[in-house]
Amino acid sequence: MSDAAQPTAAEVRAAAEAVKAALDRHLAAVERRTGDDDTAVYEAFNALAAAAEEYDELLYDRYDEVTPFEIPGADGALPPYAGPDEPHALSLLIRRDYAVAEPQRLLAQARRVAELDGEEDTTGAAGKAGVSPLAALGVLFGEYEPDEIASRHKEFGLEEGDSTLWVTAAEELPEPGEWLNAPFEHADPERIICRFDVSSVFDEQDDEHEHEDDDEVAGDGPVAVGS
Repeated sequence: MSDAAQPTAAEVRAAAEAVKAALDRHLAAVERRTGDDDTAVYEAFNALAAAAEEYDELLYDRYDEVTPFEIPGADGALPPYAGPDEPHALSLLIRRDYAVAEPQRLLAQARRVAELDGEEDTTGAAGKAGVSPLAALGVLFGEYEPDEIASRHKEFGLEEGDSTLWVTAAEELPEPGEWLNAPFEHADPERIICRFDVSSVFDEQDDEHEHEDDDEVAGDGPVAVGS
């Protein structure tokens, strides 16, 4: 970076003060929290992350130094909420991943559903559902709601992957059919009120922490923490 583009010492100092203020706001929000999904805590967390990232960047640009903090980046962190204070509409954005773990079970269940719907001809929908995984998935997801698929996924030969639910705020409902051609194209991270993520990686992290605690309690010596 050229000298002309470098931040001033005053700008770095101001960014440091902003981090201190964001820390105070975050602690105050945590102390006043009303539950696990308290919006004020969520907003204060995002504001603190943004302030810390800004300070980290200015510190590096000015002094070629870094902070010891792990700043959330684009790998899942959200920007501060910038949507309406009183939303008049909501959008739920849902993604659930599945692996076809037992293809034969999937085919059998789909064929059974097709036959119950009156398609007994082996050349019709039941026959295709019994031999084609693509047709089988179409039959099952056409018959059952996504929530029922989620609760019965093992029965259908599926294995759960990661899933996420985003609750986003809007001023008003879109016009009917307005976004159907590209339903996820205009998802605005700054309008996310809250999100709920499910991943096996969280369980693995919890297991690692439990093992570390067990080792410490057992007195087996210091625990080596990988980078």
